[in-house]
Amino acid sequence: MIRVQDIQGHDLQEHDIHGQDFRKVADLVAARIRAGALRPGDRLPTQRDFARHHAIAPSTAARVYRELARRGLTVGEVGRGTFVRAAAAPDALALTEPATARVDLELNHPVAPDQAALLAPGLGPLLRPDVLADALRPVGVAGTPAARHTAATVLARGGWRPDPGRILFAGNARQATAAAIAALVPPGARLGIEELTYPVVKAVAGRLGVTLVPLAMDGDGVVPEAVEEAHRRARLHALYLQPTLHNPLSLTMPATRAHRLADVLHRTGVHAIEDGVWGFLRDDLPPLAALAPERTVLVDSLTKRVAPGLTTGFAVAPAGVADALAAALRSGGWTAQRLALEAAARWQADGTLDALARAKRREAAARQETTARRLGGFTVRGDRHSYYCWWDLPEPWRADTFVAAAARRGIGVTPAAAFAVGHHRTPNAVRLGLASPPADELDHALTTLATIARSTPDDTMAD
Repeated sequence: MIRVQDIQGHDLQEHDIHGQDFRKVADLVAARIRAGALRPGDRLPTQRDFARHHAIAPSTAARVYRELARRGLTVGEVGRGTFVRAAAAPDALALTEPATARVDLELNHPVAPDQAALLAPGLGPLLRPDVLADALRPVGVAGTPAARHTAATVLARGGWRPDPGRILFAGNARQATAAAIAALVPPGARLGIEELTYPVVKAVAGRLGVTLVPLAMDGDGVVPEAVEEAHRRARLHALYLQPTLHNPLSLTMPATRAHRLADVLHRTGVHAIEDGVWGFLRDDLPPLAALAPERTVLVDSLTKRVAPGLTTGFAVAPAGVADALAAALRSGGWTAQRLALEAAARWQADGTLDALARAKRREAAARQETTARRLGGFTVRGDRHSYYCWWDLPEPWRADTFVAAAARRGIGVTPAAAFAVGHHRTPNAVRLGLASPPADELDHALTTLATIARSTPDDTMAD
């Protein structure tokens, strides 16, 4: 607990605050919080101790504490005391006014209602000193037996459950993906990839010296014949694919297409790296790894399921790939944190992960309904399970001018060029990430974007 002297500050004397208005006393505490001397989570003295130290009435101390709570600086917990709370979020942006702040429809981190309250109980036992001491020890890429069984349960979907012995751990899905590419594709070799793909993978391939080969897609995902044709021209060492809720198109590969693709993997001997980070939103569907387990490395993480601040990455590796993948994870320094593994185990055991997934599925559907309502009449592709949509822009708009016009309204959207692979014609489209803003802010942003799209670039330049 923070001492009264710590609240007061070493440069303040007792007589400076004796007899002052309670708001001025609250100002002194607020100044210590803003200066960082009191940090989020610090417990303040009891009101009785605070009043005794400053020679003020207990009722006045109570008014000081109420004022701090009113300002959003502290929070009271029944039976535990008063704590400095985390910094409040910035005020929502007025979308019609230029500002440095913006509504972010680029990054996409879904947050369930009351998510922090759901997660907190599972973390509590980890703070006991003996438990925390164990959770802070290092862990290897194979994790622990308990972590592997937890991960197998977390990753199970559509009647498929991975073999716990085949699960390796990374810090996040990006690291697991980078390690899988490094393990399967030598520098200078070819990696087949959907012609529109997750932009981070393009950057990873560039750093590893891997050549990306764009593969044609249709409404069911990557075309199996395109994989075979590319492999005939020159060997593909691996594929990177998003069969479930493809980012940015929200496509999910139907079973017939997945079986055809699995057949191609078996015939050609090519491995697939399956990105399953959004798969938890479609837990009714098995992954490609269920159809071609010896040819598929499944990559997933807790970043979207839970939160990016305390996450871990998973890689389900075929037997012939596991050693190379483990070596790549170790050499890249891409190992998981035991604390994150222990937290995941507790959240899985107490049902928190399942509750979060259900809440995020409901939230995705609600945000897609908002999008359909606000962008009705435009050519927008999405999926009720998805947290993003693909907008084919109307004439005379081009993606770059639309992105600029949205930015002038304080809204960040992503142009199609960010997702395109190779030098093929880039679609005249943008991706909208629906997860990050509060629901009312998203509604307002989509309304503003619809207004922009119904005007012309010249009109928006005149604003």
